[in-house]
Amino acid sequence: MADKAYITPNVLKWARESARMSEEIAAAKVTVSIEKIREWEEGISQPTIRQAQTLAKSYKRPFALFFLPDIPRDFQPLQDFRKSGSKSLTTSSIFIIREIQQKQAWIRDVYSDSQEQKLPFVGLFNINSNPEKVAKDILETLNINPLFYKSDNPIKEWIDAAEINGIFISRTSFIHSRLKLDSDELQGFAIADSYAPFIFVNSEDWNAPQLFTLVHELAHIWIAETGISNEVEPNLKQKDKFHPVELFCNEVAANALMPKEIILNFDASLFQSSKGIFKIAKQLGVSSFALLVRALNLNIISVNTYQDLKKQADKNFAEYLIREAEKKAKQKDKENPGGPNYFLLQLNRNSRLFTQTVLDAFRGGYIEPTLASNLLNVQVNKFQKLESQLVR
Repeated sequence: MADKAYITPNVLKWARESARMSEEIAAAKVTVSIEKIREWEEGISQPTIRQAQTLAKSYKRPFALFFLPDIPRDFQPLQDFRKSGSKSLTTSSIFIIREIQQKQAWIRDVYSDSQEQKLPFVGLFNINSNPEKVAKDILETLNINPLFYKSDNPIKEWIDAAEINGIFISRTSFIHSRLKLDSDELQGFAIADSYAPFIFVNSEDWNAPQLFTLVHELAHIWIAETGISNEVEPNLKQKDKFHPVELFCNEVAANALMPKEIILNFDASLFQSSKGIFKIAKQLGVSSFALLVRALNLNIISVNTYQDLKKQADKNFAEYLIREAEKKAKQKDKENPGGPNYFLLQLNRNSRLFTQTVLDAFRGGYIEPTLASNLLNVQVNKFQKLESQLVR
């Protein structure tokens, strides 16, 4: 008979519930009945060690946690700034939030213990500040001019600039192949810490919404408002359903990505056709929709023009998505049959800056191999492959 794991029943139940996992899904993970899961959580019977280990892995918790005498203190939930009526956070969102909180807590302790200087821009402004001034400070701090990107990939430039300034940026669209993130549920979040600010962006979206989300979350850092966001792009409707912090951060993002002086300097005739709108939007790395809202708010176009161009932009965008899907399909045929590079995906998920910091600590003998592996989600003997992705 397999050895029993004499776990603490209420801790086992808490681990499942905090992962937002139903009894049905938990039972399927270990191929037992729902009744058996209930028995384990009520202390009537015990799982085997192997079953308990499987559940620990499924709940993204250390196996040893099940043997604690009582429910441990967990990370505080992040402030929910999402639009009212949004979906409840599901397992994938809970897992990525917890993962980033763990990374951020570790790096914060490292920086705090080594008496690193606090970052001066965290909380430099507040929600009552002028969004234009906040946007200007972000652009100056990161040394970015939206009119003169160095490549056709603005989001990469923003991420590099943010990480050079000590802001960790994580991007992914999944926990694993069977557990994907839903951008309707979670587009991004920010942990506004003065030692180690961390931003997460759901990469399920295409690049323009990702960039807007990234800059929106940077605004959260600048006003020291930790929390999670969805439906980040500017919206003319149902503003009453949005949290004031979200509306403010959207304003900052719009001012940073589409500064007033830059927008007003474009030939006005470009704002009268969908092709002109698309041309400007592509140059600035934003969506046509975001640019149309900005042009309307700056009184460059009328409501009627906005509505006409919005319809055309929606049609053009649908066609663009079809072209992109075809392009990706062709690229996939040329790619390695194993799919995208696993280590590059992990690098983006961990944040390049975080990955480099952990690897430096590991190489210097400051942290144990097991901790480094847990922080990076990569086996120690694969670190070289992960490190090779840092070079570009």
